[in-house]
Amino acid sequence: MSQGIVIIPTYNEIENIESIVRAVFALSTPFHVLIVDDNSPDGTAQKVVELQREFPERLHLENRAKKSGLGTAYVHGFKWALQNNFDYIFEMDADFSHNPKDLERLHEACVNGADMAIGSRYVTGVNVVNWPLNRVLMSYFASVYVDFIMGMKIHDATAGFVCYKRNVLETINLDKIKFIGYAFQIEMKYRTFVNKLKIVEVPIIFTDRTKGQSKMSNAIIKEAIFGVITLRLKKIFNTL
Repeated sequence: MSQGIVIIPTYNEIENIESIVRAVFALSTPFHVLIVDDNSPDGTAQKVVELQREFPERLHLENRAKKSGLGTAYVHGFKWALQNNFDYIFEMDADFSHNPKDLERLHEACVNGADMAIGSRYVTGVNVVNWPLNRVLMSYFASVYVDFIMGMKIHDATAGFVCYKRNVLETINLDKIKFIGYAFQIEMKYRTFVNKLKIVEVPIIFTDRTKGQSKMSNAIIKEAIFGVITLRLKKIFNTL
């Protein structure tokens, strides 16, 4: 069986980490999990070490020295997954905003021909629970803006729930990925798109976290707005 690994970046996720790991391992598909922890002061990594005693073959941990951004955490995880010969590599949040049960639907989409499967909040309308209206509108129109600039025809360009076939991450030069927040998610999709790889959106219901704190900031939003233009210009001038 081709192996899949779920990469979960963490910073201060002690309230969620055990539950999310157990939820993934309760699925019928035997996914591995890689936690990429940015030296969380709340003991997230220590809890993962405890859980590794119970799941020694399937739970993996990479510790980083400091909080360095979501994008760099995923790139770190991508490289680790490729080095360890995983065929399907997933992005997923630790806070249950992404339903672990949907991992199997994303996996199925890639097994059936997609190179990238996106867990999409907007492909069948607006499927978001517990977000304030201004947050929903900002996220939705971010994807409209991205489509206008980049022409990808993706309904949820900022989605962070994704399955990649390994060929996508082998095709993209991961050392060129520079963005860290929403712009990172857009950049990964755009680089997949310009390499003419098949992208499929799988409808999901996104539920805002109930435990822990969101990592959203004004700097991340600003990066996304200007990052889209930067990526498009790089493509035009063949420097992407």
